Amino acid sequence: MEAIAAILNLAICRNDALRQHELRQHGENPAIAVNLSLVGVKPTGLATYARNLIPYLDLPGLTLLAPATFPRDEWLGNCEYQDIPANLTAEQGKLGHFRRLSWTQFQLPKLCQRLRSPLLFSPVPEMPLFSGSAAVVVVHDLIPLRFPRWTSPLTQYSRYYVPQVLAQAKHIICNSLATAQDIVDYFGIFTSKITPIPLAHDAKHFRVLPTHPPDRPYFFYIGRPDPYKNLHRVLSAFAALSPHHDAELWIAGSPDPRYTPLLQAQASELEVGDRVRFLDYVAYDQLPILMNQAIALVFPSLWEGFGFPVLEAMSCGTPVLTSNLSSLPEVAGDAAMLVNPYNQAEIAAALQTLLTDEGARSQLRAAGLLRASQFSWQKTGQATAEVLRRYL
Repeated sequence: MEAIAAILNLAICRNDALRQHELRQHGENPAIAVNLSLVGVKPTGLATYARNLIPYLDLPGLTLLAPATFPRDEWLGNCEYQDIPANLTAEQGKLGHFRRLSWTQFQLPKLCQRLRSPLLFSPVPEMPLFSGSAAVVVVHDLIPLRFPRWTSPLTQYSRYYVPQVLAQAKHIICNSLATAQDIVDYFGIFTSKITPIPLAHDAKHFRVLPTHPPDRPYFFYIGRPDPYKNLHRVLSAFAALSPHHDAELWIAGSPDPRYTPLLQAQASELEVGDRVRFLDYVAYDQLPILMNQAIALVFPSLWEGFGFPVLEAMSCGTPVLTSNLSSLPEVAGDAAMLVNPYNQAEIAAALQTLLTDEGARSQLRAAGLLRASQFSWQKTGQATAEVLRRYL
C-alpha cells in the first residue's frame, strides 16, 4: 500500500509540474485560485483575514473565487474574479456547509482546471480530496476537537474531513505556534509542513479616536457566545465586583439560541441583568468606537487560534484583559493583563484593577499601542506569498 501511495504521489507531482510548464510555455503566469466560498454577507474573522491579506500577497495572476457579496474594490489590487455560488456559507446553516463541501469536492476541481490554475490557496482547511489538486490551506484553530460536541457536525468535520485535507495539502499555514502544536499533536503532521504566520489588524480602522465618554463606563466583549469563550465566568466575575460602582458589561456578537438565553438567565440570577447589555451583531464600522470608549476589552477565552479582538483593542489604545493560554500570550505579549481563564476570582481581581486603577489602565494603553504596531498585514501577506511561491 505504501508503494502504491508513493507512485500515486509521484504521478500527482509530475502532473502538477507538467501543468505549470505548459502554462509557462504559453507565456502565462501560473494563476493561484483563492477559494473564498466560505465568506458570507456579515464580515467575520475569516472575511477580515481574506480581505486584509489579499492586497499584500503580491503574486501575479491571483484569481478570487468569490460570491458577488465579496467586496470588489481597487483596494484589493489587480485580482481577477470568478463568480461562485453565494449560498455556501454558515449563514445558510448546515445546508450551506453541505453545499460548500459538495461544491468543493465536485465543482472546484473543474473550475481550477478551466482557469488553468496549478495551485489552490484556501484560507480554511478545505480542498478537493483525491483529485490531484495542489493546495495550500490555512488552519485557524482546532477548537472543535479541543472542546468537542460529539453531536455537532463541526466536530465530525474536524475529526474526519480536516485530517484528510491536511494530509493531502502541499503545505499548511496557521496563525500561531499554539495552533501549529495542535496540528502536530492531533494529526501527527510533520512540523516541516507547517508554517505559523501571525495575523494582523487594520491599523487605519482600529485606531485611537476622539470620543465622548459614555453615559456609564463599560467593559466590552466581542465574539460568539460559545462556552469556550468563557462568558459564564466573566459574568460571575463581573457580579463579584464591589457593588459600589456603576460600570456595565457589554457583550457584542450575533446571538446563539443555544447559549445566549443561558447567559441572559445567568445575568438575571446574579442580579446584574440591568448592567449587562447584549448588543447583537455590531457593524464593522462601529467596533472602533465601542472599543475606544470601553474601560477595557474582556477576552479571557479558554482557547483561540489567534484572537483578533485583542490586537484590535490594543490598536485602539484600549486596555486588554485576556487569557494566559493558547495563542493569546503570543498576541498580547506583556501588553495585557493575562489571567488564568479557569480562575473566576483571578478574572474578578483583574476587572477590579481595571475599574479602579487609572495608572494600570494608562500603562496598558501605552504598552498595547506599542505591541499592536508590531503586527501588520503587509508582514502577514509577504510571509504567506513566500509560502505560496514554493509551489508555483
